[in-house]
Amino acid sequence: MSIIDSLEKRRSIYQIDKHLPVPQEQVVSMVEQATALVPDAFNMKSARVVVALGAQQDRLWDTIYEVFGGKVPREKVNGFKNGAGTILYFIDMAVVEGMQKQFPLYAANFPIWAQQANGMLQLSIWSALRDMDIGANLQHYNPVIDQKVKELFKVPEHYQLVAQMPFGGIVALPDAKPAEDIALRVSVKA
Repeated sequence: MSIIDSLEKRRSIYQIDKHLPVPQEQVVSMVEQATALVPDAFNMKSARVVVALGAQQDRLWDTIYEVFGGKVPREKVNGFKNGAGTILYFIDMAVVEGMQKQFPLYAANFPIWAQQANGMLQLSIWSALRDMDIGANLQHYNPVIDQKVKELFKVPEHYQLVAQMPFGGIVALPDAKPAEDIALRVSVKA
């Protein structure tokens, strides 16, 4: 399968369940491989990932619901909790700060580059999940949930939560995307 095929197949799939078409270990192995392979400026390796499975998956989404004090509907949160797991994406700010000290001329760029690398990792994992016939979507309940997530998973304070990716068996696929005039976003100058 080509990269374009994978990107075309990748969608925000919200109707997921706990029934994966592959063993959990295969998902974890793919996450490890993607994390090792996705590039990062200056090879700083700033991305950190936590994969929440089983009881931790349920605890995560119950905690998120509690943090919002009911302001996020239970049905919406349960849609994510119904998944087999959630991938939590972090940036290790201690790594970023170390690079800023080591290369002061580029100091302002390291946080930007860390975000870019994390985005590439998210897309790579999301596409790889879909290639495994697993549905996923990307959520951003941070920074409201940051402290509780750090406590729940015992991650260091210098980890910055970037996104949450619930995943699971596909219950239903989303409707087809509407066609767009790509010329509005891509221009060619020769």
